[in-house]
Amino acid sequence: MTTIVLFGTFALFLLLSVPIGIALGLSTLATIFYTGAIPVQFLMKELVTSVDSFPLMAVPFFILAGEIMGKGGISERLFNFANALVGNKTGGFAMATIVTCMFFAAISGSGPATVAAIGGIMIPAMVRQGYDKKFATATVAAAGSIGVIIPPSIPMVIYGVVGGASIGDMFIAGIIPGFIVGGALLAWAYIYSRQQGYKGLAEKTSLATIGKTFWEAKWALVIPVIILGGIYGGIFTPTEAAVIAVVYGMIAGLFLYRELSIKDMPKIFADSALTTATVLIIVGSATAFGRLLTIEQIPTQVANFMLSISENEIILILLITLLLLIVGCFMDTLAAIIILTPILLPIAVNLGYDPIHFGIIMVVNLAIGFITPPLGVNLFVGSGISGLSIEQLSRAIIPYFFAMIFSLLMITFIPELSLWLISFAE
Repeated sequence: MTTIVLFGTFALFLLLSVPIGIALGLSTLATIFYTGAIPVQFLMKELVTSVDSFPLMAVPFFILAGEIMGKGGISERLFNFANALVGNKTGGFAMATIVTCMFFAAISGSGPATVAAIGGIMIPAMVRQGYDKKFATATVAAAGSIGVIIPPSIPMVIYGVVGGASIGDMFIAGIIPGFIVGGALLAWAYIYSRQQGYKGLAEKTSLATIGKTFWEAKWALVIPVIILGGIYGGIFTPTEAAVIAVVYGMIAGLFLYRELSIKDMPKIFADSALTTATVLIIVGSATAFGRLLTIEQIPTQVANFMLSISENEIILILLITLLLLIVGCFMDTLAAIIILTPILLPIAVNLGYDPIHFGIIMVVNLAIGFITPPLGVNLFVGSGISGLSIEQLSRAIIPYFFAMIFSLLMITFIPELSLWLISFAE
C-alpha cells in the first residue's frame, strides 16, 4: 500500500502540472505522513545531505560555464567552422547545425542549453535558406539531446555520484556514443535534404576557409581538450574542471572574443543560479524519493519481478531500455537517474554489464526523452524559438527519434563503443 501511495501521489501531482522537483518532494512527504513510521525530518535531512557533495559541485559550475559560453560569441564561431566543413554538401545547413550542436555539447553539458544557444541562431537561418521550419526546429531539438552524451555531461555527473562510478571514466566513455548519435542524425538530415532538394552552399569548401574558421573558433574548440585532458592527466578533478571551464569561458568571452561585457555578468549569474536551484531541488527531492523506495525494498521487488519474466540477457536489457524510454517521456533526466540507478544498476551488473557502460546506456536512453512528449524539454525550447506547436514538432521529430533508437541499440549491444577509449586511456 505504501508503494501505491508514493507513486499514486506522485502521478497525481504530475497530472496537476506540479513541477517535477516539487512533485517528488510532496509525494515523499505524503508517504511519510501515511506510514507514520518515518519522521518528517527525514525529508529535510535528505534535501540537505543529498546536495552536500563535492562531485555534485560540478553541476552548478558546468551550468554557469554553458551560460557564459552561450552568450560569449562561441556559438556563432562554432557554426562557421561546422559550415566550412559540411556546408557545401546536400543539406549542408542542416548538417552544419548538427555538427555545431555536437561542438557545443562538448561545452555546455546540457540538452536544453544546447537547443537554446544554437536554435536561436540556426532555426531562422535555416528557414531563410529555404528549409521547412518544422524540419529545421526538429533538427536542432534532436541534435541538442547530444548535449548530455558528449562530455562534459551533467547527467553523467549525477550518475557517477549515485552509482559510485568514476565521472572521468563516464566522460571518456561518452565520446564515441555521442559521435554515433550525431552520425545517425546527420544521416537522416542528408537523406531528407536530398529528398526535398535542399542544396548546400554554392561555393566549394577550401582548406583556407576551413583553416580560417577553425582559427576563429580555436578558443572554443580547445575547451573539451582542457577539460578531458586535465581530468585524465591527473591535473584536476571533474569538479575542478568545471570551475576551470567557467574561468576559461569568462576569459574567452570578455577578452578573447570580446562579445561579453561586465554588464552582462549579473544576468548570466542570475540565470545560472535559477537553473542550478531548479536542478538541486530535483536532486534533493529525487534522492529522498529514492531513499524511501529503498526503505520499502521496492528496488529488490522490481529486480525480482524482472528476473522472473526472463533470465535471458537480451530480453532483460531490452525491458530495461523500454522502461527507461517510457520514464524519459514523463520524468526529468536527473530525477530518473537518481531514482532508477539503485534499482537497475544491480540488475545490469548481474547481467554482466560494466557500470560505466550501463551508465552510458542510461544517459542515451534518457537523452531520447528530451525529444519525446509529453515532457520533451527540447521540444518546448524549440517550440518557443520557432513558434511551432508541440504537436507539429512532435510529428517532425519522429525520424530523428528512430535514428536515435538505432544508435541506442548499437551502444547497448556493442560495449566496446563505450569502453574502448577508457582502456586506451589507461
